[in-house]
Parts: sequence; structure tokens; C-alpha cells
Amino acid sequence: MASFSFDTGNARKLARIPLYALGRLVTAVTPRSDRWVFGCGAGIADGPLALWQAARSQNIDAVWLTTTRDEDHDARQRGIPTLPKSSWRGFWATARARVAVVSHGFGDVNPYAVTGAFVAQLWHGIPLKRLGLDAPVMVTSSFLPGSRLVRRLLAWLYRRSAQRIGVLPAASHLVRGRLESAFGISDARIAVTGEPRVDVLSRGSASARAAQAREVLRQAVPALDTDRRILLYAPTWRDGTADPGIPSAAEWTRIVVLLEKHDAVLAVRSHRLGEGEYRPPVATDRVVSLGSDVLIDVTPALPGFEALITDYSSLAYDAALVPLPALFLAPDVAEYARTRGFYGAYAAVAGDDVPTTWRELLPAIDRLLGQDEERERLVGRARALSRSVHDFHDGRNTFRVLEEIRRRIGKASP
Repeated sequence: MASFSFDTGNARKLARIPLYALGRLVTAVTPRSDRWVFGCGAGIADGPLALWQAARSQNIDAVWLTTTRDEDHDARQRGIPTLPKSSWRGFWATARARVAVVSHGFGDVNPYAVTGAFVAQLWHGIPLKRLGLDAPVMVTSSFLPGSRLVRRLLAWLYRRSAQRIGVLPAASHLVRGRLESAFGISDARIAVTGEPRVDVLSRGSASARAAQAREVLRQAVPALDTDRRILLYAPTWRDGTADPGIPSAAEWTRIVVLLEKHDAVLAVRSHRLGEGEYRPPVATDRVVSLGSDVLIDVTPALPGFEALITDYSSLAYDAALVPLPALFLAPDVAEYARTRGFYGAYAAVAGDDVPTTWRELLPAIDRLLGQDEERERLVGRARALSRSVHDFHDGRNTFRVLEEIRRRIGKASP
């Protein structure tokens, strides 16, 4: 079931305008310290975690703002000091912070106290589907849903709030243009440094990364036989609507038969904002759940998979950095292109004649698992995709971003 939509989220934001206004009054008269606050909409993970580790290595005073008990527990396990984001202490920590590090939005920290801080918006993936101001769905609302005035107000609020971003790292100059357009900010606020979140895919040898990834998978799913070939299926979020990629009972049967033929496993990772009902009609160990409740951040595990199957997820770009073969399943590509849209041509990433059903996709999976030459062809396509969007492959994106932040706030390292 979908758990979030822009309609409901934007309606809540409109209702909270007085709180934002009150917070701005407080921050206008509150001096800021040298402390940094961190937050991440996905938990203790992603780009903020990579940057946290680098910042702490340089003795930067920082605290992580959490939302749930699970986040508190995960942070304690990592030795990260925390404060509850929505509490008075979380508000005050954000109001006093010199730098606020986020990956999804200002709500990763206390959103009412962000004004005046230097915001490092690390984002959480290279956009394939249109986002922000480029996506019409961004300005829909369940409050007066047919009102053009409300849509214009939401667009204005989004554009204005984005001006608080101090720096937004980009993986390449190609990606820089997409982010500039989506956030409505000048190119001066975007730094082509590479993304901290994917450094783990470039550090060390390929064999070491694969071994580490398999260990991540073993810890996340102890019952998973990581000696088998594991396919990752990661459909994207559909803005609160139903996921059309869920297999039928007959398709599940064919999927399981194919997995048994190649001694493979399908790990299903539904989007955390819209979990799909991916349950085979019969019990099998060939299909496992790998949602965010099982593994918060899938990026370090990517080298442990045999291939990625997705529709429009930015994971396609992350997987290309491995490089990991990718297959695409796009059951609603025409409708998705109309309502959400893509940066560039979808076929340039997914290829021509993308399957729209599992039945159409299964022969491609069979070839990938059964033919070395097909696997090499798809690896080559992944390498080409990676070259088009990633300017850096040295595992030092995080330190470039850290130095960029320090330079921009006048605290550059000696």
C-alpha cells in the first residue's frame, strides 16, 4: 500500500505555514554556532552518513536529528550523538547550527529552524524521472485540488525554500543541469564533486567490494544463501498510486521456475514510500523481501547482486557504477512519461522495446543468467551509462563535498 503522496504532503505543508513563519522569527534573532546538524529521510544512511564520518574525522562538532526509536538505536550502534528532530531540543539545535546536512528535504532536520543555516542538500540519487519544479505532481494538493492558485503558491513556496540551499553536489555536469532545473536554483549553488553516497562503490578492489556487499546482505537477511545468484528488483515510487509491476499468480509461477533453473534468488525492494504487495502465492525461498525495513541503504550491497531489475529508479545510475547489468520492466511507461516525465529519452537508459510485463521480461532474465555474452553486453551498457553521468570514480566524493562546504562557509581546511 502506498504510504505517501504529494497531495497529502503538500496539504500538510500549507497547514503548517504559521509554524514556518514563527520559526523564521526565532532564527532571525538567534546567533548560530559552529555546530553542524545532520538528518536523512531514509534513516542513518545515505550521503549524510558518509559526510558525517568525514566531518567527524576532522573533529567537526555535529549532532544527528532522529525521528524514530529505530534511528536512535542505529545511531547509538554507530556512536553517533542524537537529538529528537521534532522536539524543542531538535528545533534549537537546528536554529543554532551553522550547517544543516540533508538528503531529502529540510524536514530531514527541524524544518522550522533551517532559515539562516548553510544547507548542504546531498539529495539521494541522480534523477531519471523528473523531480521538483520539473514534475507537475510536485505542486498537487488534496486541499483545493483543482485550484491553479494553490498550485502556483506551492511552486512559489518550493522555489523560494530552495534558495536556502547553500550547496547541492552533482555527479557530473550533465546531472548539474537537471538539478538546477528541478530545484530552481542557480548553477553557482551546485558543485560537481560526485555524490558522497556512492563512494562505497568506488573504494577498494572490485572483489573486495563484492565480498563486503555479500556480507551486508547476509547480515540483513541471515536466511539468504549469498552463494546463489541474487537479482535485485527495485521498482520506483509512483507518487501514491498503486504499483502496476506486481506479478500475477501465473507470472509468479514462471518467475520461481526460472529462478530454480538458474539457482537464483529475487530480492524485492519496494520503495519505502510505497510498499508493494510482492508475495508469491506459494511459499518459496527463491523470493525474499529486501525493503528499507530490512536494509536501510541498499547502495553498499549493489556489488553483491547479479543484476538489477527496475523501471524508472535512479538505482540504475548507481548500479552502473559497479558496473551491474540492468534490465528494465516498464508496465506504465506511456502514462508515467505523461504524468511525471523523464530527463532525456527513457530509451537512452533502458534501451528500445522495454518489456511491460513479467512474462515479456523473463526471456531477458533467462539470457542474462544463461549466456556469458549477454551478461558482458549488459555490463558494457552499464559502463557506458556510468560514463555519461559520473565524472568521478576515485571514492573521494565525500571529501570533495566536505571541503566545498567548508570553503563556502569560510572554514576551509588548512
